[in-house]
Amino acid sequence: MRTITIFLIALVAFEHIYFMVLEMFLWTKPKGIKTFGLKSEAFAKNTKILAANQGLYNGFLAAGLLFSIIEKDLKTAIFFLVCVTIAGIYGAYSTKKLKLFYVQGVPAIITLIITLI
Repeated sequence: MRTITIFLIALVAFEHIYFMVLEMFLWTKPKGIKTFGLKSEAFAKNTKILAANQGLYNGFLAAGLLFSIIEKDLKTAIFFLVCVTIAGIYGAYSTKKLKLFYVQGVPAIITLIITLI
C-alpha cells in the first residue's frame, strides 16, 4: 500500500470513529444535537438508542478500514470504502440532506479512486 492510500483510508476511518462518538455518546449533548440538527433535546433522548446503533455501524466501518491498513489488504479496503460510499449515498437520499453525501460519501469516493489507480 502506498503512503497516500494509507493516509486517505485512515482519514476516512477516523472520520467514522468521530461519527461513532457523536452518535453513541454525544447524541443528547449540545454538540450532537447541533451537529445533526435535531429538533429538540427531547427528540434526541427519544432516538438515543437508534443513534447508538447507527454509531456502532460507523464503528464497524472504521474498524474494517483500519484492519485493511494493518493487513495491507487493498481488497478489504475497497470493500469497506464501497460500503461507506453506499452509506453516504443512502444517508443523503433518506434524510434529504446532500451535505451528508459530501461529508461521508465524497471522501470515500476520492479514497476509492486513489486506491484503485
